[in-house]
Amino acid sequence: MLKDNINNVEKKILESCLKSGRNRAEIRLIAVSKTHTIEEIEEAAGSGATDFGENKAQELNAKFPKISKPVYWHFIGHLQTNKVKYIIEPAEFIHSVDSIKLAEEIDKRAKSINKVQKVLLEINTSDEETKFGLTSEKDILDVADYCRNCGNIDLKGLMTMAPYTDDEKIIRSCFVKLRSIKDSMNKKDFNLNELSMGMTNDFEIAIEEGATMIRIGTAIFGERDYSKSWKVI
Repeated sequence: MLKDNINNVEKKILESCLKSGRNRAEIRLIAVSKTHTIEEIEEAAGSGATDFGENKAQELNAKFPKISKPVYWHFIGHLQTNKVKYIIEPAEFIHSVDSIKLAEEIDKRAKSINKVQKVLLEINTSDEETKFGLTSEKDILDVADYCRNCGNIDLKGLMTMAPYTDDEKIIRSCFVKLRSIKDSMNKKDFNLNELSMGMTNDFEIAIEEGATMIRIGTAIFGERDYSKSWKVI
């Protein structure tokens, strides 16, 4: 089943690339495996998935040594400074840097294991109070400048979440805004390449607007059952 799901997602990615004149190789498909079992992740990895996203620090820390296949891990959830220690080893990318305090802890922890940690700044492009992320230009540039001057952080790009809505104009405006912020920052020599945006309900729009990373959970793994623990499923 997971192989069919991944193939269906890949078909939609290719269609979006053709529609927008993009190269499929520019887009990284991240299978969001939060709450799903080791067996499901192994099945997905055996079906072509190479990148997996988790949003709970301790869940990522517990899962990554149990996966036998070579995969790349992305931490995509809100991150508290006291949880950085759990993800600094497994995470290739941390998508959710939203403060200097957090960047400082990531830099310190990465230095302790002689690692340069790839990060993205989380930007709140929808102005929803329920969402995390930087909003003002000053705060975005302050955190970006701090990251740029850290010896063990490599700032690669930006991440956002669009509102869960059927209004395509609202969704697209969030993605356009993120791309515009990236373009503006690159004029200040930040050299950002990555835009992490788009999930199951809106990834095709995200691709049209320049996403280089899309975070797909439900379309690959199916609906999550939050009443169960991934450890005992």
